[in-house]
Amino acid sequence: YEKDDAYLYTRIMLGSTLAWARASATCLNFNCMLILLPVSRNLISFIRRTSCCRGSLRRQLDKNLTFHKIVAYGIAVNAIIHIVAHLVNIERYHISQSEEAGGLQNKLSGIGKAPNESYLNPIRNYEAMLTTIAGITGVLITVAFILILTSSTEIIRRSFYEVFWYTHHLFVVFFVGLIIHGMGQLIRGQTPQSLLLHNVTYCKDHYSEWEKSAQCPLPLFSGNEPVVRMKLLSSLYLHPFLRKSNGSLVVTHSSGVLELHMKKRGFKMEPGQYIFLQCPSVSQLEWHPFTLTSAPEEEFFSVHIRVAGDWTGILCHIDMLLTSNKMLLYYSRLAVDGPFGAATTDVFNYRVSVCIAAGIGVTPFASILKSIWFKCCNPNTELMLEKVYFYWTCRDPSAFEWFAELLFLLEIQMVEKGKSHFLSYHIFLTGWEESQATHIALHDDEKMDVITGLRQKTFYGRPNWDTEFRQIAGNHPSSSIGVFFCGPKALSKILQKRCNLYSSADPRGVQFHYNKESF
Repeated sequence: YEKDDAYLYTRIMLGSTLAWARASATCLNFNCMLILLPVSRNLISFIRRTSCCRGSLRRQLDKNLTFHKIVAYGIAVNAIIHIVAHLVNIERYHISQSEEAGGLQNKLSGIGKAPNESYLNPIRNYEAMLTTIAGITGVLITVAFILILTSSTEIIRRSFYEVFWYTHHLFVVFFVGLIIHGMGQLIRGQTPQSLLLHNVTYCKDHYSEWEKSAQCPLPLFSGNEPVVRMKLLSSLYLHPFLRKSNGSLVVTHSSGVLELHMKKRGFKMEPGQYIFLQCPSVSQLEWHPFTLTSAPEEEFFSVHIRVAGDWTGILCHIDMLLTSNKMLLYYSRLAVDGPFGAATTDVFNYRVSVCIAAGIGVTPFASILKSIWFKCCNPNTELMLEKVYFYWTCRDPSAFEWFAELLFLLEIQMVEKGKSHFLSYHIFLTGWEESQATHIALHDDEKMDVITGLRQKTFYGRPNWDTEFRQIAGNHPSSSIGVFFCGPKALSKILQKRCNLYSSADPRGVQFHYNKESF
């Protein structure tokens, strides 16, 4: 666009902004292709299952949302360049029709007014520009992208998730508009056949002889076909709408956490995976991710949902009605999409694994620990995993109740199998009331923990991660240790720094490999 003879006459009117507009458009097409890939859950899960995806390469898949955001910023930058360049182009197209522009620009702008002539300048007035395909779709995709980008900020996602969810579905408008955008072919260049007859090097200086001389016939112009890549990508993104419907469910409550049990019906899963749930009676469009808390060996699959927000609140209300009226079972049907791979599925690929959870972030480790329990019960199963360190920090003492039973069964099983050293778990209570503190102090001498009922006593306050990592590194001086975390971003940054700090510079020494749960 900057040097080709086919665009020489276009450059005479537009200057270097022609190349800026087209280069940014090419980058936009490429980035719009990339932005679909990291959020294609089926694709990510497929890559996880392949034998070539191991170690550090597999951990990069856990950063898919980060990559998705980086590509979105790339689209924003290129969109700004593209829009500004075209605003300048529109102005220069308009100026080239005036008497001040000069003879050649006036001549070029006049081509196309007569019948059977191909135009080069698409601008007749500013208002007409907004009636073109490029003008309408350009405004449409710009507005859609601005709404998608601004509603994706962390504040909106956390405080007004429904706004984020529904606005993000404007991607349909964005991609349809993007496919149509180039069909107007407003940026035009000289056709190859015309270049053979009309030598631009000579004719640009003899424009007064056009149509009069055989050397300079009137040039013919055409636009480029839209990029085919975008048409193909439209079908790639249809997969989120292909959902699998699930049957009846059993609902139980425990300590402010909603537990859903669903029939498998051909449902195949791995420990630590997650699913997306939709409840049609709550919303026809909203799909929410939840980690599976059941083990693959169980006859059902389950999720634990902390009631926080409109969607989970209504779901809990439906469950309460269901307990009093069994006829409401139909309305509480759930649609399930998944399961999809997650970082915690790699727990079994290390000899030593450190599992760290905060609050409801314990859910993926419920599936992992249950699966460990089943595997230990089966004498024919060989485990690569030799040691598990489990840490759980939580503010509310009642939240421990639903998970304590699992730890209790696992604790007994390990003692019976002579593997009491296999699991080291550390539970930290970070919030309590004065009455609870008094009760805890009175029962401190008992063998079983007053909160969880486990042999391992609950710690009060936050863990000292330097002490914990230093001790683990000392226990396994030449091991590759997988660290798996599910919880808030602030704690994630702390743990990632500790993994880097306590990993040995010598590759033969202890190495901590950090994996964060994200969806």
